[in-house]
Amino acid sequence: MDRGRDFIENTRMESSQSTVTTGVNGGSGGNGMLIPQTNDTSSPASAADDSMQKLNQVINSIQKTLGLIHQLYLTVSTYNPAFQMALLQRINGLVLELDNMIKLAEKCNIQVPMEVVNLIDDGKNPDEFTKDVIMNCVGKNQITKGKSDALKGLRKHLLEELEQNFPDEVEAYRESRATTAAEMKRLAQAQSALPNGDVRVKTEH
Repeated sequence: MDRGRDFIENTRMESSQSTVTTGVNGGSGGNGMLIPQTNDTSSPASAADDSMQKLNQVINSIQKTLGLIHQLYLTVSTYNPAFQMALLQRINGLVLELDNMIKLAEKCNIQVPMEVVNLIDDGKNPDEFTKDVIMNCVGKNQITKGKSDALKGLRKHLLEELEQNFPDEVEAYRESRATTAAEMKRLAQAQSALPNGDVRVKTEH
C-alpha cells in the first residue's frame, strides 16, 4: 500500500504541474485539456448559453465521477493483489475527475437553498422542497384571500349601516365612485387607442 500512496502522490504532483503549464496559455481543466477564454463583453443571450454550457459540463463531470466511484467499488469488492495496478489507476482517475469537477463548479454561479442540501444529506428527494414551497404559498394565499373576503364583508356591512343613518351621504359617495370608475375606464380606453382610431386588443398567449 506504501507504493500505492507514492503512486497517487506522484500523479497529483504531475497533474498540478500540467495544470500550471497549460494555465499560462489560457486555462485548463483537471485533465490538462485547454479551455478557451471567453470575453466578458458578450450579449445576454450568449452569456446565458455560456452559463448553461458550464452547468452541463459540471453535470457531465458529476455523472462521470459517479461512474468512476462505481467502477472503484467493483474493483475493491473483488480485490486481489493482481488488481493493484488497476485499483491505483481508478483511484488516480477519480482524483483527477474530482479536481476537474471542482474547477468547473467554480465557474458556475448557482444559488442552491440550504434546505435542498439538507434534504439531500438526509437521503430525501429534493423535489419535496419545491412541493413544500408551493404548499406554503397556497396556504398563505388562502389566508390572504380570507382577509380580503372579511374586509369586503365589513365594507358591505358598514355601507348598509351608513345608508340607514346617512342615506344622502351614502348616495353622494356612490355617485362619486361611479364617476371616478367611469373616468378611469375612459382613460384606460384612451391609452389603448391606436393613432388611426382603432382600439388595441389584448390577446391571450
